[in-house]
Amino acid sequence: QVQLEESGGGLVQAGESLRLSCAAATRTFNWFTMGWFRQAPGKEREFVAAIGRTGGITDYTASVKGRFTVSRDSAKKTVYLQMSSLKPDDTAVYYCAAGPRIEDVRAGEVDYWGKGTLVTVSS
Repeated sequence: QVQLEESGGGLVQAGESLRLSCAAATRTFNWFTMGWFRQAPGKEREFVAAIGRTGGITDYTASVKGRFTVSRDSAKKTVYLQMSSLKPDDTAVYYCAAGPRIEDVRAGEVDYWGKGTLVTVSS
């Protein structure tokens, strides 16, 4: 019922910034906690960031704290991941997700997934 579409991935050099977007095709965007996950080559998918329904609560995995910022725009029904000071270890396919609570999203127990956008960070 909810379609998520990521965009904004690409190739950047270490230290640069990139902003990912996830457009949610739903009339109930504000019902969902939104999250970001990533899967690096040869590794399992990992939680990156989440933002609550109102945007007042956010959560990040330790490796991106201070560098990444998740936000949402209710009018545009879009969630963003602003990525700064990018490192080669950030290279991964980034996935957008929607779920009921931050706890659920962090655990990967989400209702909807996007199909991902590739971020490649060169050294």
